[in-house]
Amino acid sequence: MRILAEFIMRGRVQAITVVALASAVPMMFWLSAAAVSLVLLRRGLNDALSVIVWALLPALMWAYFADPRPLLGLVGAIALAYTLRATGSWSRVLLVSLLIGVFCTWVLGVVFAQPLTDLAAELNALMPKVLSELYEQLTTEQRLQLQSLIVPVLTGLMAAVLQILCVLSVLIARYWQAVLYNPGGFALEFQGLRLPVGVVFPLVFGMLFAPSLGIQAAVLTPVCSVPLMIAGLAVVHGLVARYRSGNFWLIGLYIGIVLFTQVVYPFLVVLTIVDSVFDFRGLRTQDNDSDSANGER
Repeated sequence: MRILAEFIMRGRVQAITVVALASAVPMMFWLSAAAVSLVLLRRGLNDALSVIVWALLPALMWAYFADPRPLLGLVGAIALAYTLRATGSWSRVLLVSLLIGVFCTWVLGVVFAQPLTDLAAELNALMPKVLSELYEQLTTEQRLQLQSLIVPVLTGLMAAVLQILCVLSVLIARYWQAVLYNPGGFALEFQGLRLPVGVVFPLVFGMLFAPSLGIQAAVLTPVCSVPLMIAGLAVVHGLVARYRSGNFWLIGLYIGIVLFTQVVYPFLVVLTIVDSVFDFRGLRTQDNDSDSANGER
């Protein structure tokens, strides 16, 4: 990874080569977004514009062929990287990612309306077999409500995946920046990330009660959970560093995310909520946005 970061920062031609190729390859737009974010974080928006243009060209081609995800991922990552460079605050980056997630739900809902409807119809047909006796106990009104939630939830899940990829791209870019110019700086930043209570509880409300505000509002449930999950990862990293528990716990955590997402994901969300109230890491005694070193000190 360091070799790639060094190649990207060697010059404009090298950076353009990486971002253009990665953007053109299916499902590799996150790498292009990370490379663009690295240039933006290090050199600023003006110097990064030429690189951004070459990253966007293949993404626009994908959008022309009815796949807006590379374009959304690139634009979202650029917005997050710009926010991080301008404010130096990871908590604000996560809040901006929420707006990106909401925008992605709208775009994906329009572009993939028919495929999502077809998939929802297939899931509706499978639901009596999957839920078995539980499905039989539901009233007709409850069944209709459950069926109507499928498309918004699927749309929200697609948007949440893009939202995570945008944040991941900027995390990779910040890590590269620290490796090249400030060794150890990224770890301190990420371990110091903490969402305040005034931010956490509106996110929790959106995650748990958005469907009660209307069927279409169900798209907010997965989108609101992403900042909480990322902050939960930061809590775990901070606790492991504070108590010097070693990388064993972190390796186990990420394996658990892959294999037991349905268990680990809610755990991280709950951990964020508890940390925002009780402050396990003692960050209230520090300048909470001291995660704002701009990747370098």
